[in-house]
Formats: sequence, C-alpha cells, structure tokens
Amino acid sequence: MNHKRLLLALLILLLIDTSPSWGDRGSEGIAVQGAGTTILTGGGPGGAPVITKLGINFENGSGRFDCLALSPTPPGGSPGSGIFDNNIMYVTGPITSASIQGNTATLIGTATVTGVGAGTNVPFTVSADRGGPGAKVVLMVSGLTFVETILEGSVTF
Repeated sequence: MNHKRLLLALLILLLIDTSPSWGDRGSEGIAVQGAGTTILTGGGPGGAPVITKLGINFENGSGRFDCLALSPTPPGGSPGSGIFDNNIMYVTGPITSASIQGNTATLIGTATVTGVGAGTNVPFTVSADRGGPGAKVVLMVSGLTFVETILEGSVTF
C-alpha cells in the first residue's frame, strides 16, 4: 500500500513540476537562436530576387534580431544578376518578448529599419519555424510582410 501512495505522490509532483511547460511561461524560460540565408518568396520590387542574411538571438527574456535584405544590382537575366550586392533593407533591433507554440517561435520587438520601410522604433514581429533549409521565417515590419524560406542555416529553440 505504501508503494502505491509513493507512486501517486511522485506522479502528482511530476505533473505539478511540468505543468508550466504546457502553459504560458512568459519570455523568461525561452531561448531562440538562429542564423542563415533565406530567399524571399515572390521576390522584391519588380520581382527582383531577394536573399536575406538573418540572425536571431533571444535568451533570458531579451535578445536581438537582424535581417539584411540584398538584391542584385543588374536586372534579372542580365550578366551579374546572380550577385546579391544591393542593400535594399536592413532591420535591426532588440527582441522584447518571445513565445513558442508547436514548431513556431514568435518574436516581438522594435527596430531601426533602413531602405524599404525605413524608420526608427518600428515594431516588428518575426515568426520562425524550427529547422534548417526549407523552414519558414515571416517578418512583419513597417506594414509589410515578408515570407522567407531558409536556404542555409537553422533556427533552434
């Protein structure tokens, strides 16, 4: 009989200790890291191809987000159109909160944006799927939404 009570007590303690992982823990217990190269679905202005270099680092309730968008200077199909050398947008700033639901991390912050959508203290939201090549990253900033697919690198949490 004592073994049954002990087993029941351990089961109850296990449920109590793990229950915060099922609910909202706030940003404190969340760590999200990632970096890589993405391609922008649908391209950029005029259908030009756009790649981004992004970095995510969030831990212990704070972090940073960086996303540099590059397009080729020559128009698509012309010599040099595969060289991504034109900085068309840069988003950089602190991440102030994060949440995780399933395989997606959502990060919120304010950024300095140069190029397309330029401004300071611009709110942004990044939704990043866990994984490497093929995983999606969606950036919403300056009233614009960018759907990106990771080509190289990964996002972990």
